[in-house]
Amino acid sequence: MKTKTVRQSVTFKATAHEVYETLMDSRKVGGKICAYDGYIDGTNLELIPDAKIAQSWRGSDWPEGHYSRATFALKKVKTGTRLTFTQSGVPETEYRNISLGWRDHYWGPIMAFLKE
Repeated sequence: MKTKTVRQSVTFKATAHEVYETLMDSRKVGGKICAYDGYIDGTNLELIPDAKIAQSWRGSDWPEGHYSRATFALKKVKTGTRLTFTQSGVPETEYRNISLGWRDHYWGPIMAFLKE
């Protein structure tokens, strides 16, 4: 199976702590994650509060046992916090939907939430 890597960067007008807390639900390495009514599942691989989150991710329609690796790196910048996102191992057939999904279902809503 061919895979691709999603690379995105977005700046939030918020602290790294606020962005980290908005992204996190399960608080421990090895903790399970789940999103979109079970379509996405995975595990926390590495957690550095207010700096980095690394998780395994897979869609329920992906090949059995195949996980991608999603990494969220947070860095303080003049205007807030820059999030640099990388998701490696995304099945090539899912790349476009996954790439658009992060922008439409995560970054935009997070920006709106943090402005409140």
